Amino acid sequence: MEEIVSAVLDAVHKAGLVEVEVSARHVHLTQRDVETLFGPGAKLEPKRPLSQPGQFLSGQRVTLVGPKGRKERTAVLGPVRGAAQVELSKSDCVELGVKAPLRESGDVAGSGAVTIEGPCGSIHLEEGAIIARNHIHLTTADAELLNLHDKQRVSVAVMTERPVVFRDVVIRVSPNFNCRMHIDFDEANAALVSGFTLGKIIR
Repeated sequence: MEEIVSAVLDAVHKAGLVEVEVSARHVHLTQRDVETLFGPGAKLEPKRPLSQPGQFLSGQRVTLVGPKGRKERTAVLGPVRGAAQVELSKSDCVELGVKAPLRESGDVAGSGAVTIEGPCGSIHLEEGAIIARNHIHLTTADAELLNLHDKQRVSVAVMTERPVVFRDVVIRVSPNFNCRMHIDFDEANAALVSGFTLGKIIR
C-alpha cells in the first residue's frame, strides 16, 4: 500500500499538481509572549500536527483586538518563533479595523498593529499583523523535478467548480517541507475550495 501511495504522489507531483490547504487566521508567538499570555513557565501545548513537519496547532487560543472589533478563539501555532506574527485575511482586517499589508511570512517590519489577549495577560504588537501572501511549499526534490526555485513566482489554477487562477504565488523550497499550497479563507471562498482540492502549477 505504501508503494502505491508513493507512486500516486510521485505522479501527482510530476504533473505539477499540489494539494491546496486553507489557512485560517492564526498567530505565531515568542516564548516570552507565551508566558505573558498564559502564565510564567507556560509552553505551547501541541494539539495536532500540521502538514509541514515540526509545526503544530496548539491547544491554547487567544483573542485578537483591533480598533473596530475582536476575534476570539484565534488559533496559536507552534513551535515558538523569534518574533510574533499575526496572519489575517482581508475580511478579518476589515472587521478588526487593522491595517495589515500583504506580505510573505516573516516579513513583519512596518506591518500592522494589533493586540493579543490571553487568559493571563495581553501584548500589543506595534507591528506583526500581515495578510499572508499565498505560497507553495515544495521539497527540494520536487522543485528540481518541476524546474522551480525558491522565491520564484508562478500561477496556480485551482481545480474546483469555480476555477480560479492565482497569480504571483511564491515558491518556497526546503528539504524539510511537504508539498502544499496555502491560501486564506477569502481566497478559498472566492474559488469555492472545500475539502481535498488540487491546484495546477502553471507558468
